[in-house]
Amino acid sequence: MRCIVESSCSLLLLISACQFSLAQASSQTRTLVVNGRSGDARVVELNGRTYVDLETLARIAQGSLAFRGNQVTLALPASGTSAPPTESPVDHPAAQTGLSRDFRIAAAETLVEMREWASTTANAIQHGYPIAESWVADYRAKAAGSLSKASATASTESDHSALALLTTEFQNVETWNNNLLEARKNMDTAKYSMSSDALRNEPLSQKIINCGHFLVTMLGSGEFQDDLSCH
Repeated sequence: MRCIVESSCSLLLLISACQFSLAQASSQTRTLVVNGRSGDARVVELNGRTYVDLETLARIAQGSLAFRGNQVTLALPASGTSAPPTESPVDHPAAQTGLSRDFRIAAAETLVEMREWASTTANAIQHGYPIAESWVADYRAKAAGSLSKASATASTESDHSALALLTTEFQNVETWNNNLLEARKNMDTAKYSMSSDALRNEPLSQKIINCGHFLVTMLGSGEFQDDLSCH
């Protein structure tokens, strides 16, 4: 078996092609450190030598492993002991300018929660269903919790700029929801049941819908953009 290792770090990798019985070997889980990165790995000791699964090694080192014919290629990133990779603007310029993956996921979840909140209220208003303050508060709490998570994951300048737009969208949904609940208390919601578009065509509704569509597109692109509908 042939093995090719591409790395600037010093690493001794031993691959044995011989067959051996598990009864002759001892194994245990240890903490393996590669290029400053650590993780749990199953270590096998046999005849005075130590063996580690290549896939585990690649995972811990955040490298890659490829198989082609009888060739195995293991590529490991350069050692990050001088500066953590996540903190180096030279090595990772995109991490400083674009939207981070964690924020994009959390922001998308927030949009889903806000949509559930708004659509449930709208459906109840349009069809004259009773609205319980408990479930309204529950939907709001879920959306607020997702927004808080998005805020916690914001790590780049773009993340924080996008978070401001997401927060405005949340505030607009909250205002819109409160206005509908107040109109229901005043028995002023009959106009919404007369037409399926009456509620959707209101200015604040349109603002929320347009901003929501824009935010979905922006999160998908991975780059921050701005839009008046989110202000």
